[in-house]
Amino acid sequence: MFHGNVSLEIAEGLQLLRKRIASANIPPSKLDETLNIATWNVREFGKKKRSQAAIHYIAEIIGQFDLVGLVELRDNLTDLKRVLEILGPYWDAIYSDAILDHGGNRERVCYIFDSRAVRFNGMACEASPPRKKRGTEYLSEDSWWRAPYVASFKAGNYDFLAFTTHVRWGNSVESRRKEIEGLADWVHGKSKEKHADDADIIVMGDFNIDKRSGPLFEAITKHGLLIPKALAEDEFGTNLARDKRYDQILHMPRFEETFTNAGGVLDFYASDHKPLFPDLTKSEFTYQLSDHLPLWIQINTDIDGMMLEQLIQRKQR
Repeated sequence: MFHGNVSLEIAEGLQLLRKRIASANIPPSKLDETLNIATWNVREFGKKKRSQAAIHYIAEIIGQFDLVGLVELRDNLTDLKRVLEILGPYWDAIYSDAILDHGGNRERVCYIFDSRAVRFNGMACEASPPRKKRGTEYLSEDSWWRAPYVASFKAGNYDFLAFTTHVRWGNSVESRRKEIEGLADWVHGKSKEKHADDADIIVMGDFNIDKRSGPLFEAITKHGLLIPKALAEDEFGTNLARDKRYDQILHMPRFEETFTNAGGVLDFYASDHKPLFPDLTKSEFTYQLSDHLPLWIQINTDIDGMMLEQLIQRKQR
């Protein structure tokens, strides 16, 4: 991390922020053994220039992880580049193109990652609904307001696809449910492909699912996507009030031991924004940091033993 010669106010803010980060109990990752992954909706990141303090705070939060899937990154990438400069030369980013219509909100999806811990594995794409032949054309019957962004990564012996999305809020639960169901279908189909890039799929982002029951949660889990145990035990939220988990991390793993018992939210807000931004209202604060908290999980990437055990079990049958 390269915060440099910051002002006294930013230095004091970073010191307080680090105390709040410490309360999240994020274990350090170990090279070729574990990987810390997070998803974070950074509110309209790039729409309006962030303050210097906000850029340092965002970099400090992202730097706690090895790979972060960001949503609500806007078409203007200036503030993203400011964050990357503070994170340092080992950090990199890949991102989708902006969707410029009203439904897309000029948003991108972005993966920011520490290349010492995880590397981009070559495949990146926007997911789209399946097409059917109509006359001489192949057209999609459904539409997603914002295309999910999918990228392949490798850490240690662990290859995986990261699938990050920002689901519409829309004007009805039914429109949201239909979109979420289509995303679940896409992930299921990808997991069954004969020549799929990677068998493990990490699904994350802002799904606008407010609780783990009802039609929206049933839609995303219809094909067996699971919440890692570390995130399933409590009902904590990812909004500032900590009562709605709009953001999700789910998985379709090859091995049950893919995830460690570590996971949760990083609460940079701690019910009081004034120590970080004393001159701002709460609403103004959300446009400097965010109205969402990062949701994170730790992954086992040293899977040699699991692969050997699976091979032995197959041969003994």
